[in-house]
Amino acid sequence: MAKLRSLDPRTPMFAQFKQKTGPIVLANTFVVPEGETEAFLATFRRQAEYMKAQPGFVSLRMHRGTAGSQLLMNVAVWESTEALAAAFGSPEFQRLAAETSDDVESYPHIFEQIDV
Repeated sequence: MAKLRSLDPRTPMFAQFKQKTGPIVLANTFVVPEGETEAFLATFRRQAEYMKAQPGFVSLRMHRGTAGSQLLMNVAVWESTEALAAAFGSPEFQRLAAETSDDVESYPHIFEQIDV
């Protein structure tokens, strides 16, 4: 399973699940070791198919860092933190998440849209 890290140590993702809000964006940056990108993406696709079928899921996009970067970033939109938390905490998703290499680091964080 990927090592979960906090992008903002003051507000880790599990603490963010407690705030009832929505819609939300989950931005999850992955540090994938060199040579493991294709295997990671194959595993991620299985996880994404599961998430896409869950109540409250809206959309998902994966992005790759440029210039040889080993970073990948998933941006997923959900109707609410409750929907994301339920999907993330399900035994089936946890089983799928366990398939991710232990060498991958994951930095998930939940955001709300604001006007600028």
